[in-house]
Amino acid sequence: MPVVLLIVVGALAGVLATRLMRMDTDLPTAMVVGVLGAVVGGVVFRAVMTSASWIGVLVLALLGSLALLWVWQKYQGR
Repeated sequence: MPVVLLIVVGALAGVLATRLMRMDTDLPTAMVVGVLGAVVGGVVFRAVMTSASWIGVLVLALLGSLALLWVWQKYQGR
């Protein structure tokens, strides 16, 4: 999967994840968290499967973003 597509899908996943977790973050922060979550999700996905569709990448990017946001909330003391 091209890196640019991974960044775009990750940004979308980050925005969705922050809204699902009802976090009050600005758009750039949500996008960065999503891209980092997409990287984590992409690494896990590539370890599990060899070919990826954009739906699978979006789901794993969303899950990676949710996990990253959960860890972030725990360390912020919320």
